[in-house]
Amino acid sequence: MTPPHEDAHGTAPNAKAMIEHIVRSLVDAPQSVLVDQFNDQGEIVLELEVAPTDVGKVIGRQGSVVKAMRSLVRAIGDKQDRDYALEIVED
Repeated sequence: MTPPHEDAHGTAPNAKAMIEHIVRSLVDAPQSVLVDQFNDQGEIVLELEVAPTDVGKVIGRQGSVVKAMRSLVRAIGDKQDRDYALEIVED
């Protein structure tokens, strides 16, 4: 039986890598995608930075894309018994 923080392959899901992969596939400037991860009072915060011209693609119509990504990181957090947040950094 696998421990609760690991998947069937024995590896813990990596929210940062998942967000980087998803966002790089959505944007026109994948080389500009930067995801920074830090701990803020027990919550793991993922800060997403993209090229200014790609912000709309990451947010989506009425926020649909960013809402979906936030749901995914929350699901990973639930599996790991941690709190995750996804923030988009806009200059």
